[in-house]
Amino acid sequence: MLEKHLEKLRPMVMELFERDSSGHDASHLERTMAAALYLQEREGGDRTVIGIAALLHDVHRIMEHDAGRFVSPEESIAPIREMLAGTDLTEDQIDRICYCVEHHEHYNWNGDNVEDWNTLVLQDADNLDALGALGIARAFAYGGAHGIPLYDPSVPLGGRDDYAESDRPSASMLHFLFDKSFKLVENMNTETGRELAQRKIDYMRDFADRFLNEWDAHF
Repeated sequence: MLEKHLEKLRPMVMELFERDSSGHDASHLERTMAAALYLQEREGGDRTVIGIAALLHDVHRIMEHDAGRFVSPEESIAPIREMLAGTDLTEDQIDRICYCVEHHEHYNWNGDNVEDWNTLVLQDADNLDALGALGIARAFAYGGAHGIPLYDPSVPLGGRDDYAESDRPSASMLHFLFDKSFKLVENMNTETGRELAQRKIDYMRDFADRFLNEWDAHF
């Protein structure tokens, strides 16, 4: 059932995301979907809702690029509904997919307390792609696309207690790893997600140590 819907939606999504250069490209969507379905098999949830929501969860990023301003996932719901209107998904399925997309960036550590399981699985999958070697590559690609420096040694690392993209950017992309990435293991929603996240974060911490040593020319 899911595969039939993906066959129809994927060409539209691939065309929409071909101009992305911020690390939220079509390959990210495919990896997030694969991770979401992996988690769903082990942790439960609606396979169709989770899979399609994962494929569509970053439409707001393209809108953000075109608008030149922050665009929330909520603002992407109208165009997503237009895309889904061409499928034979039920209204209930479309509503649940849109709920996942709208709320997948509402983190409990910011007090949002999302309880819908499909959304929590999608959130874990999206966050897993922000970790590990690819997470580092995507973070610095995003920083380059938005003019954020690699590192600013004048700002202490790990000084922020919260993180919200709509609030203010990190001082640098290395700060972003401390501001958000390293906290994700504590905020994963599934046991499988926590196990995978911890391995990826261990790698990222090693990278951060190497980065700082090389920044100070300590080889």
